[in-house]
Amino acid sequence: MTDTRLSFKEMCTKFDVTPRTLRYYEYIELLHPERSGRSRFFGPKEVARMTLIMRGRRFGIKLEDIRQWLLIYEHEGTSAQMQAFVDMADRQYAELEEQRLALEEAMRELKELRDETAAFLVKDKG
Repeated sequence: MTDTRLSFKEMCTKFDVTPRTLRYYEYIELLHPERSGRSRFFGPKEVARMTLIMRGRRFGIKLEDIRQWLLIYEHEGTSAQMQAFVDMADRQYAELEEQRLALEEAMRELKELRDETAAFLVKDKG
C-alpha cells in the first residue's frame, strides 16, 4: 500500500505556498496535519481542505470566512456547507463587482490624464 500522505515540503510544493503560509494555516486551524515526532503529514482530507482554501483565496475570500465555512461541514454537513458557500460566493461576487467598477473608473481617469498630458507635450513642442 502506498502512502497517500504528503510531507510538509510536498504540501508546500503541491500548492505553491511558503512554509510560513502552511504553518499559519495550521495555526489558525484551517489545517490539521497528522504529527509523527516533529514531522507533519497531510492526508487526503487535508489536501482537499487546502484545495478549497486556495480556491477561496483566489476569489479573495477572507481566511476567517473560509475557516467558518469549513467548520460548517464538520458540524452541520454538506447541504449546510453548500448553502453557506452560495451565500459567501454571492457576497464575494458583489464585492468583486464593486472592485471591478472602481478599477475601470481609475483606469479611465488615468488614461484621460495621460492623454491630456501627452497632448500638452505635443502642443508645447510645436
